[in-house]
Amino acid sequence: MDLIFSLIFLPVAVGLLLFLIPDKFRTVKGIIALLIIINTGLLSASIYTFGNQVLNLGEISPTLGLDISDLNISPHFLEQISFNQDSLSRLIIVFISLFAFLIALYSLVYIKEGRVRNYYPFLLITLGCAYGAVLSDNMLLFLAFWGALGLTLYKLIHGHDEESSATAKKTLILIGASDSIMILGIAIIWKMTGSLSMTETSLQATNILTVVAFFSLLIGSFTKAGAFPFHTWVPDYAQCAPASSSAYLPASLDKLLGIYFLARITTGMFKMSDWMSVLLLSIGVISIIAAVMMALVQHNYKRLLGFHAVSQVGYMILGFALGSMIGVAAGLFHMVNNAIYKSGLFLSAGSVEYRTGKEEIDDLGGLAKAMPVTFISTLIFAMSISGVPPFNGFASKWMIYQGIIDFGSGPGIASKLWVLWLALAVLGSALTLASFIKLVGGIFLSRRRPEFAKVREVPVLMWLPQAVLALICVVFGVFATGYVVPKLFMPVSGTFAFVGFWNSSLVSWLVIVSILAGIIVYLASSLKRFRTEDSFIGGEKIQDRTQYATTEFYKTFGEF
Repeated sequence: MDLIFSLIFLPVAVGLLLFLIPDKFRTVKGIIALLIIINTGLLSASIYTFGNQVLNLGEISPTLGLDISDLNISPHFLEQISFNQDSLSRLIIVFISLFAFLIALYSLVYIKEGRVRNYYPFLLITLGCAYGAVLSDNMLLFLAFWGALGLTLYKLIHGHDEESSATAKKTLILIGASDSIMILGIAIIWKMTGSLSMTETSLQATNILTVVAFFSLLIGSFTKAGAFPFHTWVPDYAQCAPASSSAYLPASLDKLLGIYFLARITTGMFKMSDWMSVLLLSIGVISIIAAVMMALVQHNYKRLLGFHAVSQVGYMILGFALGSMIGVAAGLFHMVNNAIYKSGLFLSAGSVEYRTGKEEIDDLGGLAKAMPVTFISTLIFAMSISGVPPFNGFASKWMIYQGIIDFGSGPGIASKLWVLWLALAVLGSALTLASFIKLVGGIFLSRRRPEFAKVREVPVLMWLPQAVLALICVVFGVFATGYVVPKLFMPVSGTFAFVGFWNSSLVSWLVIVSILAGIIVYLASSLKRFRTEDSFIGGEKIQDRTQYATTEFYKTFGEF
């Protein structure tokens, strides 16, 4: 069991040592951080093969060669310092390792001098604390790691101007306040059960104390994940922080941790009543619609992605609010899918910023040919988050839709409103697609501006992580029902049968056949033979001066 301690404390220890190396040797620090992340990735893969078990410090210390018998430590205290490696925690740490590796690789080129001071030490400390939070069974130990992540989130945003400094402070205050509220919930659980173990806690929300405890922990989960109404720090952070920091925390690790804790709360620690399901379902659909409407009116593409990071949390909340096995599996699947394409989108945004220095969609255009890998990756991510088959976002959203339909056959007011939950979830996907037409069209399509004539694709260390994440979007979508969900998510949620007639591989083949048929029709017809002429108005040719004003189509949303 020394694997657990190595996984948690190795990156933290090395991160602290990296503070001793001056920032002018940031490449050396980045390589060291990358090697440590590779090592912890191998450790997490080893832990993933272990069975369910909860161990306390007294049981683990002999395997580490530690002699704690001479220390004046209560045996009861040692029993409280416990770690849990069940199927849920093992699933999360594997994906934490994956995102840490890809973002560290990307950062070797992207992170320049002055962008974030001591970036790599905080990157490693964040990684170790994320492992610690997921593997902790004791709620106070969990809270210690969870709180440390708020500090590293604060430090991974550069405070070079007033706006970014204000964003960093706002983030720290919101995260810190939610952590304080969580202490109240943990204290109530301790008072009622005499235990701080997550796996041993199972409370019926039938009295005021358990309800307060439930909401106290729920606030912490929602704030970390960036759900409504505790979401306001996410778009600000996405706009002001380096793209790699946004991809690392709000897009991936914070989503994994926040939804991981939501899974603990809703599937184990508390047994939800019908009115709690109504509340969670309402918060889910409000998060989806409100955030995506805000995304539609954004012109800063990083801020647009920040609002979508909020919107997608709503789908995860819907899955867990259903309380069924397919709902839990769908929520977890969408959590992972969102981390994949959302971190990919932030990395793509960072690549555009790296080459152009622009953050406004109005200032860009025509980069598809200049940055083909970034363009194709962004297109895949955009279709994935919008729920377009056969990509992974479609697979997890379809499971959520199936879960809602199945939920409608149950008793209670929440089940009777299933049509409302379903309609708003589908509407959210349609609006998401609309906003990403704006993003992709505004940045990569239309006519290239003269100042971007010499723009080229980013270095391989930057486009490779994007390409890997885009490939995962395809693989997780095509093999969702046949392999991904049964092998990765059913061990956590339980085995279930998919509702209706749907197979991800069949859908993928139908899409491929449709595309091939379209290509054949195009080649066999005269569609490819057309004439292009310049515009001629009032005796002047204006083709070179006209521009595809993508953002103009979305002004209507701003007038609502």
